[in-house]
Amino acid sequence: MCTSQPPTSASEALAAVRAGLAYLNGMDAADLPGPAQADCLRELAKAEAAYTAAHARVLAAFTASGGHEDDGQHTARAWLKWQTQITSGAAAGAVGWTRRLAAHPAISTALADGAISPSWARAIARWTDLLPGGRRTGADEILLAAAGGGAALADLAALAEEMRRRCAGPDEDDDDGFGERSLRLDVTFGGAGRLTGDLTPAATAALTALLESLGKKAGPEDTRHPLQRNHDALEEACLRLIGTGCLPDRAGQPTHVQLHLTLDQLRNLSGGAEGEAAWTAAQAAAGGQPGWLSGRAAQGYTCDAKITPIVTGHVDRAALTALASEFLAGHPGSSTARPGAHAVPLPPATLTRLRDTLLRYAADVLSGPAGLAAFLRAGLLAGEFPAVSLPLDVGAATDVIPAHLRRAVTAQHRHCAFPGCEEPARACHVHHLRPRAEGGPTELGNLVPLCAFHHLVAVHRWGWTLARHADGTTTAVSPDGKRTLHSHGPPPTQAAGPGKNHPAKAPDPAAGSPAWPHPGQPRPHRTVSDRPRPVLPPELTGAGRPGRS
Repeated sequence: MCTSQPPTSASEALAAVRAGLAYLNGMDAADLPGPAQADCLRELAKAEAAYTAAHARVLAAFTASGGHEDDGQHTARAWLKWQTQITSGAAAGAVGWTRRLAAHPAISTALADGAISPSWARAIARWTDLLPGGRRTGADEILLAAAGGGAALADLAALAEEMRRRCAGPDEDDDDGFGERSLRLDVTFGGAGRLTGDLTPAATAALTALLESLGKKAGPEDTRHPLQRNHDALEEACLRLIGTGCLPDRAGQPTHVQLHLTLDQLRNLSGGAEGEAAWTAAQAAAGGQPGWLSGRAAQGYTCDAKITPIVTGHVDRAALTALASEFLAGHPGSSTARPGAHAVPLPPATLTRLRDTLLRYAADVLSGPAGLAAFLRAGLLAGEFPAVSLPLDVGAATDVIPAHLRRAVTAQHRHCAFPGCEEPARACHVHHLRPRAEGGPTELGNLVPLCAFHHLVAVHRWGWTLARHADGTTTAVSPDGKRTLHSHGPPPTQAAGPGKNHPAKAPDPAAGSPAWPHPGQPRPHRTVSDRPRPVLPPELTGAGRPGRS
């Protein structure tokens, strides 16, 4: 039992709070018995509720007195962000509590007494805000009493809805939350984002249907928890919508992916030196933004995407100085004249103008439709490139998977090629079995359809490998090599193998599908190897196309 005297000032009270928290942070909680740990957590929850009420009360007084203006801040929210170093969302939440508790004094008292948690208090205030002003305080007291009596949050919600039906009466202006609808996307570190908002019932129903449809478990290899599946479902829905081409243009241009690479990278690619020499000979004869991708993510998305190559470069000051020196070496009277000549230093301003002029002409040589950047980009572009500066050349957006090969892949496979997945091929990405970054060709034999989960997550994130066999079946191997999944089952066993006088009997089509011969093992789904394969015309397989053997 505590016998110390209660504090007589705000500073003494805050010192006592800090001292108590310092003790709790310094002790070894593992030394406490279980019941003591439970008591500690319950009391900390009550302290959090009391802190919420006290903070809101002090902040309301601070705002009313204009204390934030003394520090040159227009609002209390801006002052909180600056002086207490919290985020914009946290500051808005603190200001929201001042308004909420001012409108719900009974909830403010319950919080100060530690009788209800802040999260439950927020829910009760949101429910009773739907009632007429004269009924809110009474409704708050009823709900707080029910909570104190042990009612669950769902029971409180049902009670609040009943009070709303009885007290609110008909509301012709009820917009079902339409006026409060909002959606906020904050871009955080590394291009990641955080999505928050309040949805209308119609939007909630639409999003729920979407998540239920695209967020189902994809198979035994799918170890994502429900929240991760919801995230991936939303991403897949967005990608499908973008892929339909039905989105309005963004800033006058269709939405697509841009990948950047330096001119120096192009020159160092295999064949770059020969390409540069060919361009030189031909010329002589003729006279960021948020969302950058790298690593596994870039490999996954560029496996099947529309890519706009952008060749960029930077100014190398050392190379520019050497270029100016080479130019001056051929002009008598310069500061770098030939040996034996009298060197006359150029004024700094003149030397600067010379360098700028050389840089301008060098950029003209490298950029443009006939420049070195465009020549190398058109002939050597491949792989994955980082973002840098000054654009020298921009190529036309091209599909990694040509339309005729995409049609061939969907004709050859009716569903996702990952074993056990039945996602229709028309809704799948086209995956390179041998990655493009490793020299994998974009041809029918190296392409299979994979749904968004198995393509972007299972293969390119988790590291599953997929192999296709000569009969069209596929095998997936887990990253650790301990699990192997087949799109086909093992061959059926027979009591006596077919011999010379006992040939194997062909199955009777009229008898239907035989029972799976291995009890306890799931029956494999029907794959392309079980069906008659379509005969593809030459224009779909690439045979006879120019540049193909």
